[in-house]
Amino acid sequence: MKIKKTELEGVLIIEPDVFPDDRGFFFESHSIKKYSDNGFDFKFVQDNISKSVKGTIRGLHYQVGDFAQGKLCQVISGKVYDVAVDIRFGSPTFGKYTGVELSGDNHLQFWLPPGFAHGFSVLSDEAIFMYKCTNYYSKKDERAIIFNDADLNIDWKTNTPIVSPKDLLATKFKDIEKDYTYNQTP
Repeated sequence: MKIKKTELEGVLIIEPDVFPDDRGFFFESHSIKKYSDNGFDFKFVQDNISKSVKGTIRGLHYQVGDFAQGKLCQVISGKVYDVAVDIRFGSPTFGKYTGVELSGDNHLQFWLPPGFAHGFSVLSDEAIFMYKCTNYYSKKDERAIIFNDADLNIDWKTNTPIVSPKDLLATKFKDIEKDYTYNQTP
């Protein structure tokens, strides 16, 4: 496995070891030992899978308090543009975002620790998106930032966004509560 740091501290792009042959391919999408050997000290308690059509934007979602979540994201089939936004007040990259193209062909994974809002847009005709969470879903601790926030200016790589009514009611970035503060990693 190869791990690439992004410009947002703690957000990583992971390239698993993939073994292709004439039948297709094989790879371990998660191994506690491999992740632990690479410095990941977390456990996953919930897996989520969504299927979406081209142009769909899901996000920007996060949870707070005792239900804050880290997420390990990957695409089973299709292609998405996956985004992390730094929402840690006091961070040198507060309000900045980074993104990566995840697909069923490149097998990349995107790790977002707590303190980042998450969203993705579907670039292929459809996509099956999977993410492992370090905490359970909690409706009362769920938060969202509007996908087209002018202060964030995210290029979702689609001209025809399809967004849920719930996500259209999300908060502007400038109005989010101070749920996360920046603690520099030693």
